[in-house]
Amino acid sequence: MFNISIRRENSLAIDLGNDNTIISDKHDNTSSQPSYIAIEKSNKQVKAIGQEAYLMLGRAQERTKVLKPLKGGVIINYDSANCMLKALVEHAHHKSSFFYAYDYVIAGIPFDTTEVERRALRDALAQFKSSHTYLVFEPIAAALGMGLSLEEPDGKMLIDIGGGITEIVVLSLSGVVSYTSLKIAGDTFNEDIQDHFRKVHNVTLGNKVAEEIKLKVGAVSVDISPAPETMQVIGKDLLTGLPKSIEIDHIEIADILDASVQKIENAILQTLEQCPPELAGDIYGNGLHLTGGSSLLRGLTQRLEKKTKLSVHQDSDPLQSVIRGLSTIIKSPKTFKHLMFK
Repeated sequence: MFNISIRRENSLAIDLGNDNTIISDKHDNTSSQPSYIAIEKSNKQVKAIGQEAYLMLGRAQERTKVLKPLKGGVIINYDSANCMLKALVEHAHHKSSFFYAYDYVIAGIPFDTTEVERRALRDALAQFKSSHTYLVFEPIAAALGMGLSLEEPDGKMLIDIGGGITEIVVLSLSGVVSYTSLKIAGDTFNEDIQDHFRKVHNVTLGNKVAEEIKLKVGAVSVDISPAPETMQVIGKDLLTGLPKSIEIDHIEIADILDASVQKIENAILQTLEQCPPELAGDIYGNGLHLTGGSSLLRGLTQRLEKKTKLSVHQDSDPLQSVIRGLSTIIKSPKTFKHLMFK
């Protein structure tokens, strides 16, 4: 008989995000890829994952389907999410052997999720044959990744504006005291831009173009310095069907996004109102902590400071907040056992 031993010297931290999936190990080897997968319709074979699949979006042949397996921060298509995650892990760490397994596999998940949504993520993680598989709430992982002390009886408010959802939490003693979740985030901003172009300019835009507009000239305030340069946008004229070029600036984008940003502001104020008085005093001293990829919109920090009358601390690398926290946990899982759950 063969004596087969399975290697378990490494561990994985996974931030399965709405728009990007970031994978790291306890040696800080990190890989980030768009959360997309391209599948052949006829035989369900995977044609591309990550950046390669994202570049195919809107350009793939009819026989190829480009999928985004997550929406609102959770898995909506289990089979494609499972295949995508497997391929991304293998791409990141070059471990495709049937006999390779992991010690710990830890993934972040939004706080406001159902048991069904959590089970879908657990099932997707089960393929990695780890000795220990755990979930961590993303706001807690982000706070840890931002260097906030979670053990103290000291209230801290964190606002995580991601791709699919915005999570607003008040943390104290390693737990969530107050919480608000909105399905208004990066995807919503893209949809706002697409709707505006369709109604005002009579032009249709793809999601990739809307995302590019948001990155290049996206803003939530008119008075920003330095102001980004204007951008030429090419879309499809609804009347003629021909390509049409339109010049757009940050002032127009700020107007487009205003209604959605107001909803986030109101949710922040609502969470503050629900917060116990003792923790409200802590937050007044500590300020607000802002993270998530969509928090990078120009003028957002200043706008929130004006609205809440509180200082706002922007993470220097908000796309990496959650994975930094998860990576900290896998390096010393026993220390942070109280933050993990199955």
